[in-house]
Amino acid sequence: MMTDSMSTPIAAKLARPELLELTPYESARRIGGQGDVWINANESPFNNSELNKLNRYPECQPTSLINAYAEYSKVSADNIVTCRGADEAIELLIRAFCVPAVDSIACFGPTYGMYAISAKTFNIGVTNLSLTKDYQLPNAFAQQVGDAKIVFICNPNNPTGTIIDKDTIETAIASMPNAIVVIDEAYIEFSPQYSVADLIPKYPNLVVLRTLSKAFALAGARCGFLMANSDIIDLIMRVIAPYPVPLPVQQVAEKALSDNGISLMEQQVASLKQQGLRLTASLTKAGATVLPANGNFVLAEFDKVELIAAALKQAGIVARAYKDPRLAARIRFSFSSQTDTDRLIAVLDRLNQ
Repeated sequence: MMTDSMSTPIAAKLARPELLELTPYESARRIGGQGDVWINANESPFNNSELNKLNRYPECQPTSLINAYAEYSKVSADNIVTCRGADEAIELLIRAFCVPAVDSIACFGPTYGMYAISAKTFNIGVTNLSLTKDYQLPNAFAQQVGDAKIVFICNPNNPTGTIIDKDTIETAIASMPNAIVVIDEAYIEFSPQYSVADLIPKYPNLVVLRTLSKAFALAGARCGFLMANSDIIDLIMRVIAPYPVPLPVQQVAEKALSDNGISLMEQQVASLKQQGLRLTASLTKAGATVLPANGNFVLAEFDKVELIAAALKQAGIVARAYKDPRLAARIRFSFSSQTDTDRLIAVLDRLNQ
């Protein structure tokens, strides 16, 4: 195990010191118990919903949901925490490891904005590093992160859609042994061969983030997963809310992770990729420079981006533009249904006439 000495795990070394002595709140479901009269949580005895047990608090970490994701991800259930989307997982990591006004995180841009925003809301410093021209990690990146407690790498990257190969990611994890290296795999179902979830037993400083929002079509449910070694999981469980996963969310998530649900997800991913190919061809025909798409979206650069943005607005199509100077001439298009893609292509074709 990677440690700063022969006895101190990296998680304990980097944790906020006060958390090492913290006893987590013992909610009613964590305490548990045996019996058929439940009066230990100040709950109502009346179930006024069609959903069974909605008057009762849910499990903090529903065993059936954790097991379902363990089977899907091929990661041990002991190494998984479920939470309110990957966004909550980002905040949990910052709360667990970063001391306000003292510590910092690092990330490589352009990338997902919530790493920096979440850090700043907790008064944590942010080291913003730039990806290379080809959207790869820069040379000497391990030195550039400095003493950052947490390093975030989005792969596939949002908003560029680009990918960093697995060997490079593993090299990054190994080269930063004194930081928690977080690989955000929100879009990994669109490029599963690049996942590093199988490396969790090998690297005690590795965290992998996942979500059901993208490929599993459950953005409104807010269900994500944090996967890491047991020392990091223990710290996360000290700062997580008592009941992070509502019962209805658990139920729809487990259905999505069933054999039928996974099969449906794979069919829909294939469909979205097909629409992405159509869209990419149309954007290229319209004169855009299009980055390779490894997620469920494509980033396109235009010579006259204002003209494109105005045409989309007039057609009632909402795409993603950016204020970041590196992205000012670019628009991100999410892959959608055939009908939506047809409509977008029609707008692009009119502009190309």
